Amino acid sequence: MTQTAPPPIGILEGFFGRSWSWEQRQRLASFMRREGFDFYLYAPKSDRHLRSRWREHWPADDWLALQQLRATYRTAGISFGLGLSPLDLCSASGEADTDALDRKIKRINELDPNWLGLFFDDMRGDIPGLAKRQAELAHRAAQRSTAGTILLCPTYYSDDPVLDKVFGARPKGYLTQLGRELDPSIEIFWTGPKVCSETYPLAHLEATAHQLGRKPFLWDNYPVNDGAIKSKHLYLQPPEASRFHNRDAIAGIAANPMNQFALSLPALCALAQGVTQGGPTTLESALQHTLPHPLAVVLAQDADFFAQQGLNNLGDSERLRLLKRYEPLSEHEAAREIIAWLRGEYTFDPACLTE
Repeated sequence: MTQTAPPPIGILEGFFGRSWSWEQRQRLASFMRREGFDFYLYAPKSDRHLRSRWREHWPADDWLALQQLRATYRTAGISFGLGLSPLDLCSASGEADTDALDRKIKRINELDPNWLGLFFDDMRGDIPGLAKRQAELAHRAAQRSTAGTILLCPTYYSDDPVLDKVFGARPKGYLTQLGRELDPSIEIFWTGPKVCSETYPLAHLEATAHQLGRKPFLWDNYPVNDGAIKSKHLYLQPPEASRFHNRDAIAGIAANPMNQFALSLPALCALAQGVTQGGPTTLESALQHTLPHPLAVVLAQDADFFAQQGLNNLGDSERLRLLKRYEPLSEHEAAREIIAWLRGEYTFDPACLTE
């Protein structure tokens, strides 16, 4: 049996809370090229000019940084895109403001993006005609964008009932109507059975594809840790293997990483290897491949504790022991991230509502 080519894999910087630096985003490009990633989407929740202030242009310093970032990814051969969240355009009050969307996309076009995401997550969804309105906006964006790939994130991007609890009951038949209204060339993001899904069963992916009228494009919320509970944990282990085994049932996969840049790399590396090779790698292999040897050895011993127990189960003596364990390794970025995490410097952003 001939094995099909793997779907596109990328990194979607789409988390709440403490952001990565521009310098870290620049360095990510070389990591992605080395590991075989296809695309990067810039969509941090902290960038208000993609969200609450999306109508406004970026300040000069940020705009220059975006231009430089785009150039770096072009040089690396990695497709580059942005995720725009025009949060109020789906409401009745926003219907007359589509000109602002046109202006924003015109500005984004100056970056010559390969991909453009239109994100309708984190907004009220109990709105009449929601699916039709979102499809119309996506078509408008696609017509005006120079990007070759358009992706839409629905308001209800999972079967998880927490979305209905936070954003209102989903309209009946929402996903089916959205898939029917939306041009088949536009990809639809999906996080799986849960907002943060551990597994992606084949039957679930096939049922979702039937609803959407296309294969779902996975927004994989692993190893992201921006939630009220997850922010107390660090996730270094390779992703669960259904992502790899069921890769023919998805249109692509975009991994949402942790607030901790360097500590995200082992899981991201394992994702790329798993998707391209069709099977998982080991924690030790991913750590040794992405982190300095002395730190990789120590982290291999502590990774399960960081993922399963976390900060809330650390007593003062255990916290002090771990600080003393990692402080001698603080020349390494990942060790400094662990130290900052142990000291509580990665604070939870209450704007993250879905955990």
